[in-house]
Amino acid sequence: MAKAQPASEIDWENLGFNYMDLPYRFLAHYQDGKWDDGELSEDSTLHISEGSTALHYGQADFEGLKAYRTKDGSIQLFRPDQNAKRMHNSCERLLMPPFPEDKFVDAVKSVVKANADYVPPYGTGGTLYLRPLMIGVGGNIGVHPATEYIFTIFAMPVGAYYKGGMTPTKYVTSDYDRAAHHGTGQAKVGGNYAASLLPGDQAHKDGYSDVIYLDPVNHQTLEEVGSANFFGITKDDEFITPKSPSILPSITKFSLLWLAENRLGLKATQGVVDIDDLDKFKEAGACGTAAVISPIGSLTHNGKKHVFYSETEVGPLTKKLYDELTGIQFGDVEAPEGWIQKVEV
Repeated sequence: MAKAQPASEIDWENLGFNYMDLPYRFLAHYQDGKWDDGELSEDSTLHISEGSTALHYGQADFEGLKAYRTKDGSIQLFRPDQNAKRMHNSCERLLMPPFPEDKFVDAVKSVVKANADYVPPYGTGGTLYLRPLMIGVGGNIGVHPATEYIFTIFAMPVGAYYKGGMTPTKYVTSDYDRAAHHGTGQAKVGGNYAASLLPGDQAHKDGYSDVIYLDPVNHQTLEEVGSANFFGITKDDEFITPKSPSILPSITKFSLLWLAENRLGLKATQGVVDIDDLDKFKEAGACGTAAVISPIGSLTHNGKKHVFYSETEVGPLTKKLYDELTGIQFGDVEAPEGWIQKVEV
């Protein structure tokens, strides 16, 4: 695969979300019961056995986070320690040896530093997206954990999610389940995303942005919005996100919960969100790393469409939350203690 074009030749204003083969990535191996120190590599191809458990039994998990260029030209990360902790939990769920959390953060910084020219300029809205990944490898065939693993982190510059400004979009509930309550819903594993491809594709063909999954037991309460978390703001100014054993704990969601309460003065809670109680919400959205917040204009359930704030305009509290969080990420708004880590270049 051809390497990415030089950073000096990239059209930063028109970046999308596409894979790029940047000069460097981090690569570490687990063998004989321990991780090696890992190193930066210029090889973007993973060389694995046909017997790798990742290929047969889905022993694979990943993370997603970004590096941001600030106004003064420096580079910073947003809560990478939380990504390290979440990946640790995902690894334990799949019986994979977690990569040490402190070394995870150091490895992220090393990849950003090595590819610093590819962090988009401040003001473009672009970021350097980082994808930590762990897979079970080696010659295996039985249904049991691998004895060898690869941990890698690669990066690519991505453009602003909203090039023309935030706009609400429409969603529809799904009869499919994303994950079971006692399954892998709280882990960021590949199988959860494979399960979402068909319902997401059907929603897109029907003209919706994505699906909203209901709980896998009774199909009565809201869970995830595609691959993001749901939030709603009630008419009584309460910020609510669903709580369930099959929802991935979103770092963006927990950040918004804190900001809603401590910066906007809202009551912020996690709880049950019943599909029949949508009328209590004056605003709603999906939240995650890629878009930060995607305003939900409407939700269709059993053929009935419910409109939140507007199908064409973003709700004022949703917009304030988005501006507050992105301001912190790009260094324009004061961050809570511990949320930002600088990358020394």
